[in-house]
Amino acid sequence: MNNAAPPHSMSETFKRFLRKLRNFWFHDLRNELKGSVVELSSLGRIPYQRHRNIDAFEINRMQEDPIYLNRYGYKVFSEADEDGIIAEIFKRIGVTNKKFVDFGAGDGLQSNSHFLLHQGWSGVWIEGSQKQCRNISESFLRPIAEGRLLVIQALVSAENINSLIGSSGGVNGEIDFLSVDIDGNDYWVWRAIKCISPRVVIIEYNAKFPPTFEWIMRYDENHAWRGDDEHGASLKALEVLGTELGYQLVGTSTNGVNAFFVKKSLALDYFPLPATAENLFHSWGGMGIMPYVSGHPARKYIGV
Repeated sequence: MNNAAPPHSMSETFKRFLRKLRNFWFHDLRNELKGSVVELSSLGRIPYQRHRNIDAFEINRMQEDPIYLNRYGYKVFSEADEDGIIAEIFKRIGVTNKKFVDFGAGDGLQSNSHFLLHQGWSGVWIEGSQKQCRNISESFLRPIAEGRLLVIQALVSAENINSLIGSSGGVNGEIDFLSVDIDGNDYWVWRAIKCISPRVVIIEYNAKFPPTFEWIMRYDENHAWRGDDEHGASLKALEVLGTELGYQLVGTSTNGVNAFFVKKSLALDYFPLPATAENLFHSWGGMGIMPYVSGHPARKYIGV
């Protein structure tokens, strides 16, 4: 008699175990929520300090209400569901010149503006790596030859960003879309931009920190990300900065990486309220399978 386990049985058993474990974690919360409809509808969100990292509940909440963007998310070339969220934002506010600026695009293949090129957009990519710029030149021959994509090799800083975009890139005034992803001085560079006025901004946030906490990485022109938690700014800090710059926070990617902002004058009643980090935060990883995931590892004290 052959007692060997069927193929993949151990894998299926482990998946069942994870599902049971997840259900056990959230069982008490579900029971508690059954009688809390009035409380939740009035607050818009469970008080965060009480139920931190209950991602399954938060994802379901945002998926069920059509004003939240996450139900529309999908991936074509973006890291996670950003492509779909970007499409939904422009469905709500419309497009104008279909111009973008994207810095920190890597090799461009997985980026927030690659899919826009497929839809007839044009713009500028700024990338610090010479190797990645060569890869872009080889992989995006057609849009470059057509003049729809300009690639600039440069390390971005708060001091040079306006000359890179406005002078080297030839982009000034209102554009539809800006993507900021430099794994470090993102906050300070967005704050420094004056030559363009993007209608929509996507910028990475540091989900290490809860949505009630303001944290900003110290500005360092020579910063190079080492895969740790010293990068960018917390979502609350970006919410505050966005407000100062005339933008409204409208959502975050489900994996807890990117935040989406729309010009306040365009947001109207198209997006969720309150437009706060507390209401729109997703924790890093963000799929509700492993709670208490807290972003990238700490290497040193990064308090300011």
